[in-house]
Amino acid sequence: MQIDTSIDHHVHTRLCHHGIGEMEEYVLAAIDCGLSTLQFLEHMEAQVSYFESTWLTDDDFSYYFKESCRLKEKYGHKISIKLGAEVGFNPAAEHILLSRIATFPFDAIGISCHFIKHRTSQYDLNLFSRKEQNKAAIETAGRNEILTAYFSRLIKAVDTLPGTMVCHLDAALRHLPELTLNGCHRQLIDTLLKKIAEKEMMLEVNTSGLAIRSEPFPAPWIIKKALQYGIKLAASSDAHKPSDVGRYFDQLPSYIDGCILS
Repeated sequence: MQIDTSIDHHVHTRLCHHGIGEMEEYVLAAIDCGLSTLQFLEHMEAQVSYFESTWLTDDDFSYYFKESCRLKEKYGHKISIKLGAEVGFNPAAEHILLSRIATFPFDAIGISCHFIKHRTSQYDLNLFSRKEQNKAAIETAGRNEILTAYFSRLIKAVDTLPGTMVCHLDAALRHLPELTLNGCHRQLIDTLLKKIAEKEMMLEVNTSGLAIRSEPFPAPWIIKKALQYGIKLAASSDAHKPSDVGRYFDQLPSYIDGCILS
Protein backbone atom coordinates (compact mmCIF):
# COMPACT_ATOMS: atom_id res chain seq x y z
CA MET A 1 0.00 0.00 0.00
CA GLN A 2 1.36 3.44 -1.00
CA ILE A 3 -0.44 5.34 1.78
CA ASP A 4 -1.46 4.63 5.38
CA THR A 5 -5.14 5.54 5.73
CA SER A 6 -5.26 4.78 9.45
CA ILE A 7 -3.74 8.22 10.16
CA ASP A 8 -5.33 11.60 9.46
CA HIS A 9 -2.35 13.97 9.32
CA HIS A 10 -4.21 17.28 8.98
CA VAL A 11 -7.25 18.56 10.88
CA HIS A 12 -8.31 21.98 12.19
CA THR A 13 -10.72 23.06 14.91
CA ARG A 14 -12.57 26.19 15.97
CA LEU A 15 -9.21 27.50 17.23
CA CYS A 16 -8.25 28.58 13.69
CA HIS A 17 -11.29 30.91 13.57
CA HIS A 18 -12.64 29.41 10.33
CA GLY A 19 -13.34 25.88 11.55
CA ILE A 20 -15.94 24.57 13.97
CA GLY A 21 -15.88 22.08 16.81
CA GLU A 22 -13.76 21.41 19.88
CA MET A 23 -10.65 19.25 19.82
CA GLU A 24 -12.46 16.52 21.72
CA GLU A 25 -15.13 16.28 19.01
CA TYR A 26 -12.41 15.60 16.43
CA VAL A 27 -10.87 12.90 18.60
CA LEU A 28 -14.24 11.20 19.00
CA ALA A 29 -14.85 11.42 15.23
CA ALA A 30 -11.44 9.83 14.58
CA ILE A 31 -12.20 7.00 16.99
CA ASP A 32 -15.54 6.43 15.26
CA CYS A 33 -13.69 6.25 11.93
CA GLY A 34 -11.38 3.58 13.30
CA LEU A 35 -8.25 5.71 12.91
CA SER A 36 -5.11 4.77 14.81
CA THR A 37 -3.75 8.34 14.91
CA LEU A 38 -5.18 11.85 14.69
CA GLN A 39 -2.84 14.75 14.02
CA PHE A 40 -4.07 18.28 14.62
CA LEU A 41 -2.33 20.78 12.35
CA GLU A 42 -3.47 24.25 13.35
CA HIS A 43 -2.61 27.40 11.40
CA MET A 44 0.42 29.53 12.24
CA GLU A 45 1.03 32.80 10.42
CA ALA A 46 3.27 35.82 11.06
CA GLN A 47 3.14 39.43 9.88
CA VAL A 48 0.08 38.92 7.71
CA SER A 49 -2.06 41.95 6.87
CA TYR A 50 -5.61 40.69 6.42
CA PHE A 51 -9.12 41.81 7.37
CA GLU A 52 -9.81 38.76 9.56
CA SER A 53 -7.81 36.26 11.60
CA THR A 54 -7.62 32.70 10.25
CA TRP A 55 -4.79 31.47 12.46
CA LEU A 56 -3.89 30.86 16.11
CA THR A 57 -2.29 33.25 18.56
CA ASP A 58 0.38 32.12 21.03
CA ASP A 59 -2.34 31.97 23.70
CA ASP A 60 -4.38 29.74 21.40
CA PHE A 61 -1.40 27.42 20.98
CA SER A 62 -0.90 27.31 24.75
CA TYR A 63 -4.50 26.16 25.17
CA TYR A 64 -4.00 23.73 22.28
CA PHE A 65 -1.24 21.91 24.13
CA LYS A 66 -2.97 22.05 27.49
CA GLU A 67 -6.16 20.53 26.07
CA SER A 68 -4.20 17.87 24.23
CA CYS A 69 -2.76 16.64 27.53
CA ARG A 70 -6.28 16.13 28.86
CA LEU A 71 -7.38 14.36 25.68
CA LYS A 72 -4.34 12.09 25.62
CA GLU A 73 -5.03 11.05 29.20
CA LYS A 74 -8.71 10.45 28.45
CA TYR A 75 -8.45 8.74 25.03
CA GLY A 76 -4.83 7.63 24.75
CA HIS A 77 -5.84 3.99 25.16
CA LYS A 78 -8.01 4.30 22.03
CA ILE A 79 -6.07 6.57 19.69
CA SER A 80 -2.73 8.32 19.33
CA ILE A 81 -3.06 12.12 19.35
CA LYS A 82 -0.39 14.34 17.82
CA LEU A 83 -0.08 18.12 17.65
CA GLY A 84 1.38 20.05 14.77
CA ALA A 85 1.28 23.44 13.10
CA GLU A 86 0.51 24.28 9.50
CA VAL A 87 3.00 27.09 9.02
CA GLY A 88 2.21 29.64 6.36
CA PHE A 89 5.62 30.71 5.12
CA ASN A 90 6.32 34.43 4.95
CA PRO A 91 9.97 35.16 4.08
CA ALA A 92 9.69 38.58 5.73
CA ALA A 93 8.85 36.86 9.04
CA GLU A 94 11.21 33.89 8.77
CA HIS A 95 12.88 34.46 12.16
CA ILE A 96 9.56 35.03 13.91
CA LEU A 97 8.19 31.76 12.55
CA LEU A 98 11.31 29.82 13.53
CA SER A 99 11.13 31.27 17.04
CA ARG A 100 7.45 30.37 17.43
CA ILE A 101 8.01 26.85 16.13
CA ALA A 102 10.78 26.40 18.70
CA THR A 103 8.52 27.65 21.51
CA PHE A 104 6.20 24.64 21.41
CA PRO A 105 6.89 20.87 21.29
CA PHE A 106 5.23 20.20 17.95
CA ASP A 107 5.07 16.65 16.62
CA ALA A 108 4.84 17.86 13.02
CA ILE A 109 5.33 21.00 10.94
CA GLY A 110 3.23 21.27 7.82
CA ILE A 111 4.46 23.77 5.23
CA SER A 112 2.00 25.89 3.31
CA CYS A 113 1.56 29.41 1.92
CA HIS A 114 -1.84 31.04 2.20
CA PHE A 115 -0.98 34.74 1.99
CA ILE A 116 1.19 36.77 -0.37
CA LYS A 117 1.73 40.52 -0.36
CA HIS A 118 1.19 42.24 -3.69
CA ARG A 119 1.51 45.86 -4.76
CA THR A 120 -2.02 45.90 -6.20
CA SER A 121 -3.80 45.04 -2.95
CA GLN A 122 -4.31 46.79 0.39
CA TYR A 123 -4.37 43.42 2.16
CA ASP A 124 -2.24 40.34 1.64
CA LEU A 125 -3.79 38.11 -1.01
CA ASN A 126 -5.51 35.04 0.42
CA LEU A 127 -4.73 32.39 -2.18
CA PHE A 128 -7.18 29.86 -0.73
CA SER A 129 -10.26 32.03 -0.30
CA ARG A 130 -13.60 31.63 -2.05
CA LYS A 131 -14.64 35.21 -1.18
CA GLU A 132 -15.32 37.36 -4.22
CA GLN A 133 -13.17 40.25 -2.99
CA ASN A 134 -10.17 37.93 -2.70
CA LYS A 135 -10.71 36.33 -6.08
CA ALA A 136 -11.04 39.76 -7.70
CA ALA A 137 -7.81 40.94 -6.06
CA ILE A 138 -5.95 37.88 -7.35
CA GLU A 139 -7.27 38.42 -10.88
CA THR A 140 -6.02 42.01 -10.71
CA ALA A 141 -2.59 40.87 -9.56
CA GLY A 142 -2.43 38.17 -12.25
CA ARG A 143 -2.84 34.43 -11.83
CA ASN A 144 0.46 33.38 -13.36
CA GLU A 145 2.50 35.85 -11.34
CA ILE A 146 0.83 34.79 -8.09
CA LEU A 147 1.24 31.07 -8.78
CA THR A 148 4.91 31.57 -9.64
CA ALA A 149 5.39 33.41 -6.35
CA TYR A 150 3.46 30.69 -4.51
CA PHE A 151 5.54 27.74 -5.73
CA SER A 152 8.78 29.73 -5.33
CA ARG A 153 7.85 30.48 -1.74
CA LEU A 154 7.12 26.81 -1.00
CA ILE A 155 10.58 25.94 -2.29
CA LYS A 156 12.15 28.51 0.04
CA ALA A 157 9.98 27.28 2.92
CA VAL A 158 11.23 23.71 2.50
CA ASP A 159 14.81 25.05 2.57
CA THR A 160 14.16 27.23 5.63
CA LEU A 161 11.69 25.58 8.01
CA PRO A 162 12.01 22.32 9.97
CA GLY A 163 9.11 20.90 7.98
CA THR A 164 7.86 17.35 8.11
CA MET A 165 5.17 17.60 5.40
CA VAL A 166 4.10 19.85 2.54
CA CYS A 167 0.39 20.61 2.52
CA HIS A 168 -2.06 20.75 -0.43
CA LEU A 169 0.74 21.49 -2.88
CA ASP A 170 -1.31 22.61 -5.89
CA ALA A 171 -4.37 23.98 -4.07
CA ALA A 172 -3.59 27.69 -4.37
CA LEU A 173 -6.21 29.66 -6.34
CA ARG A 174 -8.42 26.58 -6.16
CA HIS A 175 -11.60 28.66 -6.26
CA LEU A 176 -10.76 30.40 -9.53
CA PRO A 177 -12.38 28.82 -12.61
CA GLU A 178 -10.39 27.08 -15.34
CA LEU A 179 -7.10 27.34 -13.52
CA THR A 180 -4.11 25.86 -15.39
CA LEU A 181 -0.42 25.48 -14.61
CA ASN A 182 2.09 26.61 -17.21
CA GLY A 183 5.50 25.16 -17.96
CA CYS A 184 7.23 27.44 -15.46
CA HIS A 185 4.88 26.29 -12.68
CA ARG A 186 5.47 22.64 -13.54
CA GLN A 187 9.24 23.14 -13.41
CA LEU A 188 8.93 24.83 -10.02
CA ILE A 189 6.83 21.90 -8.77
CA ASP A 190 9.50 19.47 -9.96
CA THR A 191 12.16 21.46 -8.09
CA LEU A 192 9.95 21.48 -5.00
CA LEU A 193 9.43 17.71 -5.12
CA LYS A 194 13.17 17.11 -5.38
CA LYS A 195 13.74 19.25 -2.29
CA ILE A 196 10.97 17.43 -0.41
CA ALA A 197 12.71 14.15 -1.25
CA GLU A 198 16.11 15.49 -0.18
CA LYS A 199 14.69 16.60 3.19
CA GLU A 200 12.85 13.25 3.59
CA MET A 201 9.60 15.12 4.14
CA MET A 202 6.13 13.77 3.42
CA LEU A 203 3.72 15.03 0.77
CA GLU A 204 0.12 15.06 1.86
CA VAL A 205 -2.69 13.77 -0.29
CA ASN A 206 -5.42 16.14 0.77
CA THR A 207 -8.92 14.74 0.31
CA SER A 208 -10.62 18.13 0.61
CA GLY A 209 -9.90 18.36 -3.11
CA LEU A 210 -12.48 15.66 -3.80
CA ALA A 211 -15.21 18.03 -2.60
CA ILE A 212 -13.73 21.02 -4.45
CA ARG A 213 -12.51 19.63 -7.78
CA SER A 214 -13.37 15.90 -7.72
CA GLU A 215 -9.76 14.81 -7.09
CA PRO A 216 -7.41 15.25 -4.13
CA PHE A 217 -4.64 17.81 -3.89
CA PRO A 218 -2.15 17.42 -5.50
CA ALA A 219 -2.98 16.29 -9.04
CA PRO A 220 -2.27 12.72 -10.20
CA TRP A 221 0.84 13.64 -12.18
CA ILE A 222 2.35 15.26 -9.09
CA ILE A 223 1.59 12.21 -6.93
CA LYS A 224 3.13 9.93 -9.56
CA LYS A 225 6.30 12.03 -9.75
CA ALA A 226 6.51 12.24 -5.95
CA LEU A 227 6.47 8.45 -5.71
CA GLN A 228 9.14 8.23 -8.40
CA TYR A 229 11.30 10.47 -6.20
CA GLY A 230 10.70 8.20 -3.22
CA ILE A 231 8.51 10.65 -1.29
CA LYS A 232 6.21 9.19 1.35
CA LEU A 233 2.53 10.14 1.07
CA ALA A 234 0.38 11.26 4.00
CA ALA A 235 -3.41 10.89 4.11
CA SER A 236 -4.98 14.20 5.14
CA SER A 237 -8.61 15.31 5.35
CA ASP A 238 -7.91 19.00 6.06
CA ALA A 239 -11.03 18.75 8.21
CA HIS A 240 -12.56 21.99 9.46
CA LYS A 241 -15.46 20.23 11.16
CA PRO A 242 -15.52 16.92 13.04
CA SER A 243 -17.58 15.10 10.41
CA ASP A 244 -14.77 15.68 7.86
CA VAL A 245 -12.21 13.61 9.76
CA GLY A 246 -10.94 10.76 7.58
CA ARG A 247 -13.25 11.74 4.73
CA TYR A 248 -12.79 9.79 1.48
CA PHE A 249 -9.84 7.84 2.91
CA ASP A 250 -11.38 4.60 1.65
CA GLN A 251 -10.86 5.90 -1.91
CA LEU A 252 -7.17 6.75 -1.55
CA PRO A 253 -5.45 3.37 -2.14
CA SER A 254 -7.15 2.74 -5.48
CA TYR A 255 -6.85 6.41 -6.45
CA ILE A 256 -3.09 6.40 -5.90
CA ASP A 257 -2.75 3.11 -7.80
CA GLY A 258 -4.49 4.89 -10.68
CA CYS A 259 -2.02 7.79 -10.45
CA ILE A 260 0.88 5.37 -10.79
CA LEU A 261 -0.63 3.78 -13.89
CA SER A 262 -1.59 7.10 -15.53
